[in-house]
Amino acid sequence: MKKAREVEFEVLPKNRSLSGDDPLIALVARLMDSVFTLPGTKIRFGLDPLIGLIPGVGDTASAVVSMLLIFQSARYGMPRIVLARMALNVLLNTIFGSVPVIGDFFSLWFKSNNMNYALLRKHAGQRRTASSTDWLFVIGLLALLLGAVVLVIIGAVTLIRSLFP
Repeated sequence: MKKAREVEFEVLPKNRSLSGDDPLIALVARLMDSVFTLPGTKIRFGLDPLIGLIPGVGDTASAVVSMLLIFQSARYGMPRIVLARMALNVLLNTIFGSVPVIGDFFSLWFKSNNMNYALLRKHAGQRRTASSTDWLFVIGLLALLLGAVVLVIIGAVTLIRSLFP
């Protein structure tokens, strides 16, 4: 006969509140915006400006990563206005970042992912249960952001084709 053994488990509440420290968002924001230091300076940068050097797809890839961070923030029940501000940060970074070379310097300076993580930390604890209209707002916001990114891609491809016929 087998001995009964004790099993420990933890039950988490359905609507966990956010303390502002999401390790995944913190890691991705740091990787994208501030993981490296320019030697001999205090200038920090991440993968965002480096990925942005790839014509046509670099800024799009960075925007997709940033949109995933916005989606994760929405899952925590962040207020709509904060999500809109996060989307605006990503949109500005994508639009200005799509300008060859100058845009990469803009991404080096602007650091939209770090700003969005700071917004998440600042507004943490204001959680409320997300309604269906909240999710429609988030989906619409991300669709608009994705549409803007597609327009940037079309513009970049058109520019590259005109420069290199």
